[in-house]
Formats: sequence, structure tokens, C-alpha cells
Amino acid sequence: MSEEYNKGYLDMELLRFTTAGSVDDGKSTLIGRLLYDSKAIFEDQMESIEKASLKTGDGEVNLALLTDGLRAEREQGITIDVAYRYFATPKRKFIIADTPGHVQYTRNMVTGASTANVALVLIDARKGVIEQTLRHAFIASLLQIPHIIVCINKMDLVDYKEETFRKIKSDFDKISTKLDVHDIRFVPISAKLGDNVVDRSKNMDWYDGPTLLYLLENIHIASDIDHNNTRFPVQYVIRPMKDEYHDYRGYAGRIEGGIFHTGETVKVLPSGLTSKIKSIDVFGGHVEEAFAPQSVTLSLEDDIDISRGDLIIKDNGLPNSSQDIEMMICWFHEKPMVLGGKYVIKHTTNDLKCVIRDVKYRIDVNTLEHDMENKTIGLNDIARISIKTTKPLHFDSYRKNRKTGSVILIDPATNNTVAAGMII
Repeated sequence: MSEEYNKGYLDMELLRFTTAGSVDDGKSTLIGRLLYDSKAIFEDQMESIEKASLKTGDGEVNLALLTDGLRAEREQGITIDVAYRYFATPKRKFIIADTPGHVQYTRNMVTGASTANVALVLIDARKGVIEQTLRHAFIASLLQIPHIIVCINKMDLVDYKEETFRKIKSDFDKISTKLDVHDIRFVPISAKLGDNVVDRSKNMDWYDGPTLLYLLENIHIASDIDHNNTRFPVQYVIRPMKDEYHDYRGYAGRIEGGIFHTGETVKVLPSGLTSKIKSIDVFGGHVEEAFAPQSVTLSLEDDIDISRGDLIIKDNGLPNSSQDIEMMICWFHEKPMVLGGKYVIKHTTNDLKCVIRDVKYRIDVNTLEHDMENKTIGLNDIARISIKTTKPLHFDSYRKNRKTGSVILIDPATNNTVAAGMII
């Protein structure tokens, strides 16, 4: 593989997308079709799928098996865990999170969708908009996924009728007024037969919009990252042991917002001390500027006490700082949340302790109504809560920055991750 190809591949823009939909809406089949028609399947993978398909006895190659990797999934014909797949076209690299449709696996969907740029919401053309559609669209909105593509699937089973597509689109438009998503697209498809997935359908000449792959290749995501407010959580302090670098002190991490330049004045939180950027170091040398989401090492002109969990920023936009925080959470564990209970909160590279102070309300994700009475938060529940941390946390709202506005809660007794939170 040539060096030019490697460089071109590394420089390609990466898009992460997740699938969402009810059971048997065809999520895994759609991803299989995307991989198959875009020539992203190796020969040995295809042979394995063909052999596995023979066991089902329906005489067809089941493309869903490309993502349903667990034996339990293949036996039941459903998706249980989050399956990640990677492929590329000449225009973009892609990471797919194939998430389960069952109600009891809501936490898995939250996990898979948390880093997505785009959510593919599948709707069975025969069933139309159902409760699970509302549930998944709401979770996509809650996680601030900027773009939703509604794939109205199985159009071949409704004779490719335009009126069916228009009716479902109208029903979803009514839902979208309750969602905090501003870019919603609709594509009529047949994942099984390939209509409008990679290649344009000859059976739906009434549809003049783009195919699904064209949307994924061309949807604008560069502005989804906050390039205005600089955020650099320190992950690791680098002190080389070699004599020639004995006075070097670098702060490694990933830029979660904004752009840094050498020579700029920066501030370190929580100390509030300032210094100037001496160098921005990357593998193979130095750069004059770096931006989100690059991983770099910053060195400063002044010798400041900085450790893991500190935040390096510029004065162009300060984060919030408080011990009292409100957030939306999805509870991940079978053991219910304890009101007044103590948990460890992990925020970027910072770990500290907190106490659950109050449950404002639970959300009925099937109706989007707020339940003010029931304060019990169990597995897969979504709720708005307030917490108090042992020391001030420096954060942004999740709406403003998905990285510095998100947390996870950990049970200190078992070290289990029990919840994911989006700071309000």
C-alpha cells in the first residue's frame, strides 16, 4: 500500500453514525447492504456469511449477519450488543454503531449514539411511526446528534408507493416539533434489495432526493465541533528521562474545543494561573496550531503545577464552574439509583466524588411526558437529576460541547459504570 494512499486515507474526514429503530426494521440488513454495495466486504467475510445463511434455510444471503456478531444474535435474529463496523469510500471514512432496537437495551443505544454525528432512524414502511420510533428519535435528540436521516425501509413490501412515504414523513414531522434536532432528512429505501441505499432505485422514480450513501458522504459535519471555545483537558504529564530532554515538561491530551496557536496566552483551571504556549508537539515534530479533536502535547513557557484533570483554556470563552450541577441521565445498571447516594463522577480526564441530591423528574420516553411523582430510577430509565460534587467542576452544557458537557457515574463499591449524564 503506497505512502500516498496511507496519507490520503489518514487525512480523510471521519463520520460516525448510529442506527436506531424497532426490532426487525432492518438496521443490520441496511448496514450489510451499505458494506456490500460499497465493496467494503472481504471475500472470507462473504464466504462466512453465505455459510451462516444456509442454516436459516430461506435460500438467500442474509446481509444482517455482517453486524450481528454474537451467537445469541444470530440464533434469535436480533441485535443485542452494539456492533461497530468500519468502512471507507473515496470521500469519507465511516464508523458505524449498530445498536439494538429492544426496549431493554436502551442503554446500549445510548452508548453507541453518544459519539455519533448522524443517526439513521429506520421505520418499517408497513408499520409507520410507532412508539419505538418516538423513543429512538428522542434519545437521538437528547444526545444532541446534529443530523437525523429517517430511512423508510421495506418500501418493496408496500409496492414502492409514494403516498406511503409521504404519510410516514408527515407523521414524523409532527414528532420532530418536540425534538431538539434541526437537520432531518428522509430517504425511502429497501435495504434487502438495495433501493436508494448505494444505488438509485428504478422502482421509485417519484423520489428525486439523494441516496443514503450520498447523504452520508456529503452531509456537512465540520461545523458540529465547537471551534470557538478552547478546551484542553490534561490527560498525562510527560517528563522524559533522557538527559537531552531533562527540562522538558509537556501536557498530553485531546483538544475538545477551539484552536490553539503557539505563543498564545492560556489559563489553567482550577488554579487560574496563566502562561504562553511554548510549543505544540505531535508525532514527528511541532505544529504552529492545533484544533479539536486532535491529540497533542502542549508545553508552556512557565513552570506551573499542572496535573491530570486540569483544564487548559483561553480567555475567549470560559466554562461554567460549580459544585451544584443538573443533568439528564440514562441509568445503566440493574441496581436502582440511590437518592442521597455517593458516586464517583468522571468528567473528561477528571475524577471526583458526588452525591445525588434530587430527582427532578423521570421521562416517559414513549410519550415524552415528565413524571414528577416516581423518584425511583432503574435500568434504562432517563431522568433529570441534580448532584453536588466535592469540589467545583469546570464544564460546558452538553448542548454547547458534547465532550465537556458529558459525564459518567461510577459506583465506588463495585467500580461499575451506572449512568451516563448530559449536563444541562
